[in-house]
Amino acid sequence: MTFRILVIDDEKNIREGLAEYLRSEEYDVICAENGDEGWNLFNKGDVDLIITDLKMPGLSGEELMKRILEHSPGFPVIILTGHGTIDIAVTAMRMGAWDFLSKPVDLDHLALKVKRALEAREMYYQHRRMEEDLERKKQFKSIIGNSRNVREIFNTINKAAPTKASIIITGESGVGKELVADAVHELSTRKDKPLVKVHCAALSANLLESELFGHEKGAFTGAVSQRKGRFELASGGTLFLDEIGEIDQNIQIKLLRVLQEKKFERVGGEKTIEVDVRIIAATNKDLKAEIEKGTFREDLYFRLNVVNINVPPLRERKDDIPLLAASFLKEFARENGKSIESINEKARSRLYAYDWPGNIRELRNCIESAVVMCQSNTITVDDLPPVFRAVSDEGIINIKHGTTMAECEQIIIRETLSHCNGNKSKAADMLQIGRKTLLRKLEEIDLSDT
Repeated sequence: MTFRILVIDDEKNIREGLAEYLRSEEYDVICAENGDEGWNLFNKGDVDLIITDLKMPGLSGEELMKRILEHSPGFPVIILTGHGTIDIAVTAMRMGAWDFLSKPVDLDHLALKVKRALEAREMYYQHRRMEEDLERKKQFKSIIGNSRNVREIFNTINKAAPTKASIIITGESGVGKELVADAVHELSTRKDKPLVKVHCAALSANLLESELFGHEKGAFTGAVSQRKGRFELASGGTLFLDEIGEIDQNIQIKLLRVLQEKKFERVGGEKTIEVDVRIIAATNKDLKAEIEKGTFREDLYFRLNVVNINVPPLRERKDDIPLLAASFLKEFARENGKSIESINEKARSRLYAYDWPGNIRELRNCIESAVVMCQSNTITVDDLPPVFRAVSDEGIINIKHGTTMAECEQIIIRETLSHCNGNKSKAADMLQIGRKTLLRKLEEIDLSDT
């Protein structure tokens, strides 16, 4: 990385001499002949350090430094002082200057101060990046996994969350769509405002309309007082509409209007209410298929589907099962006051072999049940629900985390050869390698007589 240094001095010889020397030290250098020009160059960005004279016509070095530090606290500024300005330089140091040098400048001394200032700045930004990464990870703490699919979800959330875009989260029931909505809100500029959730499938059309938009007193039987809807309650924040594919077409029309105009009327009311709400919707339905059937409006779909986040089923991200299972094990062991530390290898094989039609919700229930049934410090196959005891783990090869690629290859060859009862041709076909290649690899791992 090449650092850019801004040198500011009204004396041309000093300014150009410092620039020439710093360029010889492989820095990128730009110059300004007064404080006002220096301030303009700083505001354009892409400057890592400033070296400025104190006494200049117009904006002085002292005033310039004050502006810079108000704009960017901690920014490294090295002050150049002439005869009789040491006291002012000391004051500048108290105000936040990184360091000062007396004229004529000792170039070796300058090079050392510049190097230390830039190292400190780089450490500061590394620390900030680490803090930002940790903060992002905190927002994802409920979404457990490190598979490629999950990393793609994290990437999409990071890009979409700070925007105002509407989002549709798709995926089967039980995959964790609500957790994705939580993460989007927590990483958005609306995180300090309400996140209001509505389960659309749980309410009839009339109740859902009242729930979303509120109602006036006397609007219908039982409406004994005015009631605010979820849109009003979520104003400034986020509204999460779960199972959006279940809503009635009349509600779809009203929802489309709110998305387009950001206004609506309560049920039984005439007053138009304006709101600022970000919509996140979720569904386990194929909305394009619903559009073709005529049950979901295409214009509403396009309004909602600015960003699509698809959460894959657990059967497509089995690499995440160990992390998920470990998290649930810790949670339920603590909840039930048990000292259960692990899941044994055979039980883990059954978890891998199962297709998980209920997804993460089913895995969570499975681990909770196993914790309740377990009478030792390790969960075994006998502790799993009956459906998992019946699952065959034949053909599953277990490889522990931390195993090297060379060791993985040896394990796979041994297990495959054992599965084929020592038939090398059959094993080679199963491994999709030539028989000679298999024989060579067997010699390398000293299994040629097997």
